[in-house]
Amino acid sequence: MMTQINALLASKGIYFLTLLLMLLGVYGMISCKNYMKKLICMNIMQVAVIFFYLCFAQKKGGTIPIALDTIVNASKYVNPIPHGLMLTAIVVSLGTTGVGLALLTRIKEKYGSIEEDDIIRRENRFK
Repeated sequence: MMTQINALLASKGIYFLTLLLMLLGVYGMISCKNYMKKLICMNIMQVAVIFFYLCFAQKKGGTIPIALDTIVNASKYVNPIPHGLMLTAIVVSLGTTGVGLALLTRIKEKYGSIEEDDIIRRENRFK
């Protein structure tokens, strides 16, 4: 039984770690009341998705997709599309983080806090 678990973790362990990272981000988004912590947890989820795609695109014994004389079979090449897509996802993640930090700065200026409970309390006071 233990050898089966070890074999499963050796072959698919990276997917379990990616799932754990994603669940950590989701838990943080749900449980944290501080908007900065929510932004960090959102970044953790983005990293988990990027990590999943990059791990999924790997091929054992694969090589870079450049035409070489020694490789005749195209199945030996690693697919470059997921890597290119994840470069785009990293840029989008940086942009999202930048906009989120700018919004947090404005929220802090307007409400004096980035705690969700404080902001809701101040909003309800004006109703």
